[in-house]
Formats: sequence, structure tokens, C-alpha cells
Amino acid sequence: MKLPMRYLIVILTFICTSVCYIERVGFSIGYTVAADNVGVNQSSKGTILSTFYYGYACSQVPGGWAAQRIGGRRVLLLSFLLWSLTCALLPLDPNRVILLVVARLLVGVAQGFIFPSIHTVLAQWVPPHERSRSVSLTTSGMYLGAALGMLLLPTLVKFRGPQSVFLAEAALGASWSLLWFKYAIDPKSTASGVGELVLPINKKMDSHNKKVLSAKIPWVKILTSFPVWAIVVNNFTFHYALYVLMNWLPTYFELGLKLSLQDMGSSKMLPYLNMFLFSNIGGVVADYLITRRILSVTKTRKFLNTVGFLVASLALVVIPSFRTSGGAVLCSSVALGFLALGRAGFAVNHMDVAPRYAGIVMGVSNTAGTLAGIVGVDLTGKLLEAAKTANSDLSSPESWRTVFFIPGFLCIFSSFVFLLFSTGERIFD
Repeated sequence: MKLPMRYLIVILTFICTSVCYIERVGFSIGYTVAADNVGVNQSSKGTILSTFYYGYACSQVPGGWAAQRIGGRRVLLLSFLLWSLTCALLPLDPNRVILLVVARLLVGVAQGFIFPSIHTVLAQWVPPHERSRSVSLTTSGMYLGAALGMLLLPTLVKFRGPQSVFLAEAALGASWSLLWFKYAIDPKSTASGVGELVLPINKKMDSHNKKVLSAKIPWVKILTSFPVWAIVVNNFTFHYALYVLMNWLPTYFELGLKLSLQDMGSSKMLPYLNMFLFSNIGGVVADYLITRRILSVTKTRKFLNTVGFLVASLALVVIPSFRTSGGAVLCSSVALGFLALGRAGFAVNHMDVAPRYAGIVMGVSNTAGTLAGIVGVDLTGKLLEAAKTANSDLSSPESWRTVFFIPGFLCIFSSFVFLLFSTGERIFD
């Protein structure tokens, strides 16, 4: 059987997000080991870990604009090549702070172009009735990548040293780039036969398609839209919780619970595997509710977003109360799993409200998500440094309560914002 091209595109973007998150988890693991070996404090570690997100934030909106103008396929390839090359050339030395900061900023800038480009590509290829599960499958690659990173990379660091992580990541990035270059193509026309009018970039466009591509982007309308801001707020909260757990969960296991990541085996990857599972469940459920006309698009998005964020809030708040590896893994798995379920609400909503400008709206939304990474990762480092000063170490539950309470509260707040202001209707022509 010949695989339809839109399915191949979705599979390739799924692999793309997996590799990106292997890189992010890999740097956290490799740098943490290297930094601990030379006695870098928690606040300084937080600053280095958050540097990536400054570059990532700066390139979100330009990434959406570039994907809109020259095509998501091309931008995606160039972005991947840039961050892969940076990883290949970067020496991991915690004492060379300036070099690390510059390299992480560059990787952040490069990866900041990726998700707006992916949304632009998917908007070109995927029809509305496949939208939820296609976006959910693509984004679930992030969680599978994080899970594989947590499972495999600590062992690689143990036997080959922290630098080996960067070389492995560069090899993965180069391999995906070759696959994308060989197999990915631009659509020969818009998705009008199977979906809505989207962003055509084929050179042989008809006059109507040329008008769409050159249409002025409604920046004011986008930035003053309440449904867009509902997406933005929820994207901020989702990424605040995700980035705090992704960057600081290894520290929580090792210093909060006195566990070794190597000794935890496969259990440390369960939170991210749960995200992979629940992300795809959310996509399938959302498409089922919509195509069977059980709920409207608006009600489907609100239902899944609310359930996901409220359950995640409860799980986040109780994490410090569990003092065993099983309890911590269970709570973090529930929190991340239901956050991923909520992505079938807010994360697909970009393509509901603005299919033609999906990359632009994604860029605006993901800028907020990236700011959450800057604020959350750096703030967590400062909170832990203060807790260490007050409690002499980080093994007590009190040292971590504020760390997990903040994203828990944000989940409740964001779910109510989405209930009040979101819509599943198209609001940008």
C-alpha cells in the first residue's frame, strides 16, 4: 500500500519533535552531571538551563512569519541543521559559561523556528476531521523523545561521559534532516479537496492562492483576540509545568529523594511515556466527539482542556507528599499525562481559529510558552537555592512545595480562562 503523503508528513514531524526533546532532556542530564562534578550551585544551574528559552522565545514569531512566507518545509530543515551543528561543535565545560550561554541561545533560536513551521506544514496537509489526532501524534513525539532521553542518556553519560550526549544528539538531528530532505515535499495545491484553504507555497499557484500567500497578516486582530489569548495563557501554563518538571525532575529524584537516575531504571521515563499515551488518547477522543457530532468543536476543546488541567493541578500539588520513587513517579506521570490530554484542547485550537495563520498564532502562543520556560526554570533554581540555605539541604518536602504549587495553581487559573474565552470557530479569514 502506498502511504498517503499527509500521513508521511505527520510521521516525519512526529520524529522531528521526538529528536528535539531528546536534545532538551539530554542537555539537562549531561549538564547537570558535569555541573555537579565541579560544584556549580543550583541557582547557577537554573540560569544555564533557562538560557535556551531566551533564544527560543526570540524566534517563535519570526519562525511563524518565515514559515508563512518561504514555507515551513524549508524553514524546518534549516532549523534542524543549525541546532544539530551547534551540538556537534559544543564542548561541555561548565566553567566556560559564556560559550555555554551562546551555544544554548543559538540552539534555542534554531529550535524556536521548528514548531511554528510544523503547524504551518500540518495546516497545509491535514484536513479538519484529522486535525486533532494529527497534531496530537506530532506533539506526542516530544514526550516519547523525553522518555527515551530519560531512559537511555543517563547510561550513555555514565559510560561515555556528558560530552557523548551532544554527539549522539547531533547524529540524530543530521539523520532526521536527511529523511526530511529526501521525503518531504510541498503540497501541489491547497488542501481544499480534503480540508480548508490554508497556506499554499507551491510555485505553480493560481491567482487566488497567490493572493492568500501575499495577504497581510492581521497582527492587531490576532493580538487583541480573546480566544487567542486563551490559547496563549494555557500554553504558558502547560510549558511552565512541563519545563520545570523536565529540567528539575532529575534534581528532585537525586537530591529531594536521594535516588540515582541510573538505579531507577525504566521507571524514570514513565511520566513522559504517559504524556505520549494521553496526548494520542486526547486527539482520538477529540476527533471522535467532533466527527460523531457528540459535542461541538468548541465544547470538545473546552472539555478536554478542563479535565486535563484540573487533574494535573491536583497531581502537581501532592508530589512533595510522596517520599518514595514510586509515589513521585506516579504523581508526575498523572500530572504530565493529563497536561498532555489538555493539549487536545488548547494546542489544536490554533488551527481551529486561524487555519490560514496557524504558524503565526502558534508563534505568538509558543512565545508565551517559552517565557514560561525562562521564568519557571530560573525561578525554580532560585527557590531551591533559598530552600537549601534555609533547610541545609533539599531532601525535605518543604523545600519543594512551592516549586510544585506554582504550576498547580496556574493550571486551575488557565482552565477557567479557557472555559470563558476560547472558541472552536474560525475567527480569522
